[in-house]
Amino acid sequence: MEIRSAESFIDYYEKVRARTNRLIKVIQPEHLEYSYKPGKFTVADQIRHIAAIERYMYGETISGRKSAYQGCGKELADGYDNIINYFNEMHTQTIEIISRLSDKDLTRKCLTPANSEITIWKWLRAMIEHEIHHRGELYIYLNLLDVKTPQIYGFSAEEVQEMSVKNY
Repeated sequence: MEIRSAESFIDYYEKVRARTNRLIKVIQPEHLEYSYKPGKFTVADQIRHIAAIERYMYGETISGRKSAYQGCGKELADGYDNIINYFNEMHTQTIEIISRLSDKDLTRKCLTPANSEITIWKWLRAMIEHEIHHRGELYIYLNLLDVKTPQIYGFSAEEVQEMSVKNY
């Protein structure tokens, strides 16, 4: 997928974010500190990580600055409401940054944290892939906690199988 305008990208990204938000809504405060293994991200860390990377790595680098990502610890936001507010505020700030990009800006290069050049539209595509990756991890975490999670597009794999043509 080639991104040709900030406006169309934002429209697409907001749809991706809506699916992430539907998942985050089923997270209960008592699940925030859950991790499947000591030393790995907690549920809260995952949410803060998506937010902090979006704003302080992607938002900064597409603005021509160096990545300012400093991690995803409790110092960023602690407690359910604060974490959700942080998640939403970082997204709002990033969308504001993206909305200022012209179509030509999307073809400029920016520097990744590893000092590799990448075209901005490709970097924005990577930002979406990053969110989807961590959303997938959140699905697994919540399934391990026996939390019923929303279907990403409305149907489970079993429902799609039931609706599909039997051709074998």
